[in-house]
Amino acid sequence: MVTIRDVAKDSGFSSTTVSIVLNNAPLARYIPAVTKKRIEKSAKKLGYRPNLFARSLRSKRTHTVGAMVFDLTDPYCIPIFRGIESALYQASYLPILTDVHNDRARFERYLEMLLDRRVEALIVLANWLFVNIDVLGDLEKSSIPTVMIGQELENDSISSVTVDNELGGRLAIEHLHLLGHRKIAFIRGPKTLGDSAPRWKGIRSFAKANNLELDPHLIMDLPESRDPASSFESGFKLTDELVGRKHSFTALVAFDDMTAFGAIRALSQAGLRVPEDCSVIGFDDIAASALYTPALTTVSQPLEEMGKLAVGIVADGINCVLEKKTVPALHRKLAPELVVRSSTIKLR
Repeated sequence: MVTIRDVAKDSGFSSTTVSIVLNNAPLARYIPAVTKKRIEKSAKKLGYRPNLFARSLRSKRTHTVGAMVFDLTDPYCIPIFRGIESALYQASYLPILTDVHNDRARFERYLEMLLDRRVEALIVLANWLFVNIDVLGDLEKSSIPTVMIGQELENDSISSVTVDNELGGRLAIEHLHLLGHRKIAFIRGPKTLGDSAPRWKGIRSFAKANNLELDPHLIMDLPESRDPASSFESGFKLTDELVGRKHSFTALVAFDDMTAFGAIRALSQAGLRVPEDCSVIGFDDIAASALYTPALTTVSQPLEEMGKLAVGIVADGINCVLEKKTVPALHRKLAPELVVRSSTIKLR
């Protein structure tokens, strides 16, 4: 490894002068430009790279941010992490990604490891797993700026970035209602998942305001599962069960896009065409939604923007820590948008 002493020997200046120049220390402004240029030329020729580990020990900074994802194989997570990574890159922070595999013990161990490595902030992409996990103790003691994406916790120290799920549920049913659908089936999310209740609340409030009857025989719930692929399988199974109940429906609202894909497969195997015989709408707008056949109408979450916004919040929090100020908990709720594609059609 090329050291400052090597650069000093090659350039003909003292190690102290070389260190001041290469570390851009405050005294560097007093060093002549020609000296700086010779030192920088020698450093480049020798391939000198600063020892960031040693620098972090001196400054007590690591310029790292922990990103905890519940399951990286879930297509919902990918664009969010892309937003996190892109924003951290722009801010010159290194992400340390951990995939907790929906496992509580793994989550707690990774959290401990990230804190041991002195990450300067933490971004947690939440799901139902975190409902019963008390993550607050160590984080509050460590004064590490933390953002939860997808869930808002009732405390004064953890920030959040969420989507207005109630509005999203309303957008979905309003779209089908405007197309003339009145017999609508629903596959709701797992009851322990924080997104499920507000989406259903949005649906119910719209139905009540528009005198739309919600048939209990056409309402199903996804089971809890740690496998993100299970929503496709459950969507298929529950839709097959709905068809078998002989309660007719002309449209189906799925909890998410993967569930909608499973529903479309089940309808097709039952001899029903989408959207001619049954319109289907999803939620999330994952990448495959636009490529599916038929292309899926869905409620789009600004997933990449959520990741970027989370980074902005923790970056401000890091600055507060450096300035010895209290880190405020900020809560940002983004609006979803309806994306109309080929899987929904006006009822004839």
